[in-house]
Amino acid sequence: MNIFFHLRGANLRNVAEDTAVSGAIMSPQRQSSSSHSDRSSSETLQKNSSSNSGVILDISSLEMADVDSEVPSLPPRYRFRDLLLGDQTFQNDDRVQVEFYVNENTFKERLKLFFIKNQRSSLRIRLFNFALKILTCALYILRVSLDIPTENNGYQCTTCRNNSTLNTAEAPGIKWSLIFWVTRREPVWAIQVTVALISFLETMLITYLSYKGNIWEQIFQISFILEMINTVPFIITIFWAPLRNIFVPVFLNCWLAKGALENMINDFHRAIQRTHSAMFNQVFILICTLLCLVFTGACGIQHLERAGKNLSLFDSFYFCIVTFSTVGYGDVTPQIWPSQLLVVILICVALVVLPLQFEELAYLWMESQKLGGNYSRHRAQTEKHVVLCVSSLKIDLLMDFLNEFYAHPRLQDYYVVILCPTEIDIQVRRILQIPLWSQRVIYLQGSALKDQDLMRAKMDNAEACFILSSRNEVDRTAADHQTILRAWAAKDFAPKCPLYVQILKPENKFHVKFADHVVCEEEFKFAMLALNCVCPATSTLVTLLVHTSRGQEGQTSPEQWQRTYGRCSGNEVYHIHLGDSKFFGEYDGKSFTYASFHAHKKYGVCLIGVKREDNKSILLNPGPRHIMAATDTCYYINITKEENSAFIFKQEEKHGKGLPVTSLYDAPSRLPVHSIIASMGTVAIDLQHPDPPEESGKLAIPTENGAGSRRPSIAPVLEIADSSAILPCDLLSDQSEDETNQSDDEGSVGSEFVKGYPPNSPYIGSSPTLCHLLPQKAPFCCLRFDKACTHNSSEDAKAYGFKNKLIIVSAEMAGNGLYNFIVPLRAYYRPRKELNPIVLLLDNQPDNHFLEAICCFPMVYFMTGTIDNLDNLLRCGIIYADNLVVVDKESTMSAKEDYMADAKTIVNVQTMFRLFPSLSIITELTHPSNMRFMQFRAKDCYSLALSKLEKIERDKGSNLAFMFRLPFAAGRVFSISMLDTLLYQSFVKDYMIGITRLLLGLDTTPGSGYLCVMKITEEDLWIRTYGRLFQKFCSSSAEIPIGIYRTESHMFSTLESQVSINAEHGEEQRDRGESWKEKTAHRNSTTSDQSEHPLLRKKSMQWARRLSRKNAKPASRAERISQQRLNLYQRSERQELSELVKNRMKHLGILTVGYDEMNDHHNTLSYVLINPPPDTMLELNDIVYIIRSDPLAHVPEDSQMGQAPNTRNQQDFGTETRNETHL
Repeated sequence: MNIFFHLRGANLRNVAEDTAVSGAIMSPQRQSSSSHSDRSSSETLQKNSSSNSGVILDISSLEMADVDSEVPSLPPRYRFRDLLLGDQTFQNDDRVQVEFYVNENTFKERLKLFFIKNQRSSLRIRLFNFALKILTCALYILRVSLDIPTENNGYQCTTCRNNSTLNTAEAPGIKWSLIFWVTRREPVWAIQVTVALISFLETMLITYLSYKGNIWEQIFQISFILEMINTVPFIITIFWAPLRNIFVPVFLNCWLAKGALENMINDFHRAIQRTHSAMFNQVFILICTLLCLVFTGACGIQHLERAGKNLSLFDSFYFCIVTFSTVGYGDVTPQIWPSQLLVVILICVALVVLPLQFEELAYLWMESQKLGGNYSRHRAQTEKHVVLCVSSLKIDLLMDFLNEFYAHPRLQDYYVVILCPTEIDIQVRRILQIPLWSQRVIYLQGSALKDQDLMRAKMDNAEACFILSSRNEVDRTAADHQTILRAWAAKDFAPKCPLYVQILKPENKFHVKFADHVVCEEEFKFAMLALNCVCPATSTLVTLLVHTSRGQEGQTSPEQWQRTYGRCSGNEVYHIHLGDSKFFGEYDGKSFTYASFHAHKKYGVCLIGVKREDNKSILLNPGPRHIMAATDTCYYINITKEENSAFIFKQEEKHGKGLPVTSLYDAPSRLPVHSIIASMGTVAIDLQHPDPPEESGKLAIPTENGAGSRRPSIAPVLEIADSSAILPCDLLSDQSEDETNQSDDEGSVGSEFVKGYPPNSPYIGSSPTLCHLLPQKAPFCCLRFDKACTHNSSEDAKAYGFKNKLIIVSAEMAGNGLYNFIVPLRAYYRPRKELNPIVLLLDNQPDNHFLEAICCFPMVYFMTGTIDNLDNLLRCGIIYADNLVVVDKESTMSAKEDYMADAKTIVNVQTMFRLFPSLSIITELTHPSNMRFMQFRAKDCYSLALSKLEKIERDKGSNLAFMFRLPFAAGRVFSISMLDTLLYQSFVKDYMIGITRLLLGLDTTPGSGYLCVMKITEEDLWIRTYGRLFQKFCSSSAEIPIGIYRTESHMFSTLESQVSINAEHGEEQRDRGESWKEKTAHRNSTTSDQSEHPLLRKKSMQWARRLSRKNAKPASRAERISQQRLNLYQRSERQELSELVKNRMKHLGILTVGYDEMNDHHNTLSYVLINPPPDTMLELNDIVYIIRSDPLAHVPEDSQMGQAPNTRNQQDFGTETRNETHL
């Protein structure tokens, strides 16, 4: 920007007068010098006043009076102003008004501003120029239509006629006079001359304004030459009339019109501050080039053929179209060599120009395919879409999102716009080309931090924005930082767009607290792994609940457990208002427990939670004291939501009662309706003779009234809670007994525990949870498990004398996520006598901030080591452990080959599986597809059959194709990517994240229950069915069962398992005979139909053989002998492994008594049944998932007051370290 100083006339006079007054009192020398400076300044003023560019001030020439000199008196006109403004020095009066000009204030610059620089005015000029060129082409066509070639000779001059005669004599076939002279009427000539004169003047003006020092560069421009060719001859004809009929190639103005149109479009884009894509501009240029070539060729051939065949303009146009399209019919052809030469020139030009244009167009098309183009604004206003922002898009992530997102019927018309900064992957491109996704998924390459890319994705019109973190990054903190910036950018660009953010580390969660829904990966991961240790297969239970499934998986399998397991996996969590529900509408004014039991009894749905209208918190099993209201929102587990259910009511006379009985399991499970009705009828008959239970916490057989042959009955579930009937939860009673009657052994392990909130949270945003705590925080030296200190002399697990089995966690570093592993295992509702010691096996030494956070929890220790070191495993007490949790390491997540990230973890776990067969190992993997390698057996035909079943289910479009893998079904393997669907489901079910956090113990809402389990023993088998068990829980302890974890013995179809065992272990097998006899006797005594199991096992072995081996021949005698030798070899291998472990234990000074090398569970399979039908028969060792009501909700006020001192002490303890929270 050029800056010029302009002085007003009045100000100049004031400056001159002030200078004269000040100069009168100066000394002669100073006056002479000042006069000299005045002359120079006046000369400068006079010199600059002649131009319009303003006045340039020479500040250096202005000298100030000395500060010590006397202040001169001011003229009288300033005195009144001084009275108003106060006493000021004369320095403030030497001010100059300055005006700033954005552009030069010359005539040329103003013309350039109007014709070139200003977008709007230059747009009008170019539009006018384009109209002139189109007019000249139209006038040329008009002149051709009025032209008569035979009359042209009358308009020639004599000299030209003689020359044309000579040329005709030389070339008798060509009439050159018809080429050089045309018929031009007077009106047409006048208009053409006027247009040519205007175009000439405009061209000369633009050339003058754009002149930059090189005149030849301006002259030899193609546009300038064409302008001169089409305008100068018409201007000459004004002064020389005989040349008015000379031919001028005015049709060449089409090329000038093309350039003017391109410039006009560019100016238009600059004026409206919007741009079309480069693809549009290139297509437009290509079309204009083709039109100009065709028009030029048609007009040129028509004019040249006036001397030959005399073609019309339409025939010439037809010939050009046929020629450029490479068809070439041959019916119209040029006859003379000038027109033929023109055709050759046009073809050469086309061969040069058109390929360049097409190449540019193809390049732009390929680039647009990489970038993805734009999402149409018209489509954004008429159709609904969501935006998915990711750092790098992998095929597994994309398919999980699409399958889960489009699993809901009301989302079928939504579009998914993917915004990713990297180029689209080849596999992703192939997926997006499938017709199922190509019409609904749009890939855009761009950054969420750029407003242009967010505008391309139409973020402001999106229904939601999903921002996912890249979990495969080595630096997960840096990945979270990128996610945070994307969330901030999206919120800044579209404040009203709902945000669904996935964060990796819990300490970064508070940065995206403004988002509508946030899922912290490490929070959910560690809480789920912790619950897996006390509630088996919690990861499988939650994964099945957050996945969308129709419950049709495995229904064609001959295996009974696969059909039942697949059918129950279709259960999900739904919600409905009680006033609008047929399931729960009739329970208005009744207790929550009563509504849950009878809804399950009548409809097979499991009511798990409720939310008041005036309360935003969801309460899981609020207990019998919660009275249902019509405005309550009910949350229930079922195969499908109530709106999609069909109700089939039964007749009263058929079943002897008027209650409508409907089973939602009828259609998907193919269960006979009469069996469900019979089961419910049995419960109804039992309700006629209720008998209260003896104990509230155990499912014991109640006292029988009358004959001993009568089946025991279960107490009814009351409509309204009775304080005398509902006994307080056994949890508090057990805890009170533990706190008052401690044994000496427990006192030796540690002092009395207190309940309180952890005083030092390792990060901001952790939910406060009431936990078991130490009355005094433990010193850091006591937290070291494998080293003794002055406070504790124990160095191994045996010396500590723990009563419960250990829980060992193997992790790379002590991150803040491990805090969420400890909290659920030390929650206040866990009985103190059931607390398991926790040992953290860390690759790196933890920092003091983490130790400060865990030192208040009882029986929590750490040691440094890795799982691939046998000595470290033995030192941390693996032989005394019940569960080993292997957390995926961050350093191995980013491998060169994606699926190799789990290689080290899988091999290490497989080694521990061989060394410690009785250990329950819970493993976290990066990729769910790698779970097939867990507990891998190369010659297991049953595993091979399951692999083929997984492929069949995947081909059918199942979202849970991996669910039949035995490690996943048993809850032994988990991948955090399975929980990605939790964030996707929250778009439709905004309550899923809250319910999952309550189930996992991440949040504790007052009055809300928690997840726990109860094992079915022989004393509990009198209940017989799951429906009766539901009633027993609701009537005795107000607990809500939601599923069963079932373990069955299974003879796998491996050849090794069919061969007789080694004689060395005969004694051990005889010792086990009694236990097997007891199990066999129990199976014969249970009420479930166990006679089907041998048949099912036989069918499963046949099915496995049929899928894995075709045309298999029966084994010969030699093959059987070789298999026996192989089995003996494997037995010796197992002995070798056990000897290795024992030798290392002896070397480390650890007793080998606890090591049991043969107690394994390889011949069992486990699976989860979510909300099974009421007539499901209970089996021995079934583990029932129950939601137990909040114990504090039933505690009397006096007991709460009694606990106040402990709470106060704990708060005092917490103030010491609260300020050391690590951000």
